[in-house]
Amino acid sequence: MTTVDIIAPLIKKTNAILDEANATPMTGRTVADVGRVPSGDSIARVIDHTALKPETSEREIELLCYEAKLYRFMSVCVNSVYVPLAVELLRDTPVKVCAVVGFPLGANLPQVKAFEAEQAMKHGASEIDMVMHVGALKSGNLLALFEDITLVAYTCHDGGALCKVILETSLLSDSEIVTACQVAKRAGADFVKTSTGFGGGGATTAHVALMRAVVGEGMGVKASGGVRTLADAQAMLAAGANRIGASAGVAIVRAERGVNDTAASTGY
Repeated sequence: MTTVDIIAPLIKKTNAILDEANATPMTGRTVADVGRVPSGDSIARVIDHTALKPETSEREIELLCYEAKLYRFMSVCVNSVYVPLAVELLRDTPVKVCAVVGFPLGANLPQVKAFEAEQAMKHGASEIDMVMHVGALKSGNLLALFEDITLVAYTCHDGGALCKVILETSLLSDSEIVTACQVAKRAGADFVKTSTGFGGGGATTAHVALMRAVVGEGMGVKASGGVRTLADAQAMLAAGANRIGASAGVAIVRAERGVNDTAASTGY
């Protein structure tokens, strides 16, 4: 049995478990074309320019935001403590501010993640990347995983933000990736995302393609973790991603422009 062959039976099984538990989503996706890749634009417009190391300083956030304005990235992705600073630095620009919540382990109560998302949005974040409860998936407790995601998705949508769900694919089997994607889809999330960058592995094209096959075209797929070159980013897009999380965004865009020097980056 190939990886493709496992998708339909696992989706059916996941739906049956959630139906039996009367799992009702608190929200639905609010943007119909969130899975679309912008055409005719720089690759910068699908990059979330990222700085998430625990030792990241205010000066590094300032540099991150300066680079985001200069290269017109889609967003900066920061820990929630830096949302107010990033919002102030990016005011009156098209660059969004994305905050991570439950980061990097995901082993928080859903209410804690929802509160962190609420506070990040209060300070101006318009996208939230939440780490799902990986242990719930590993335990086979799909209802707990569903409730974890749908509460945060509802909180995000109530505040006008997109909700991306980080799966931490390097810790999962293909079957678990299929199940997690389907739970996130049913729970009303806008995106599924590969990795935190801190879980022992990053994005692979095989995992991105599998995620896209499960969620279809109407939902977003973000490849994050280990995407360091233009070729890496292009391979992820070809596999089905429509957003890239990278600390090497400057080097990627400069390579797209034919600049061959090495640019410094702030990320993980």
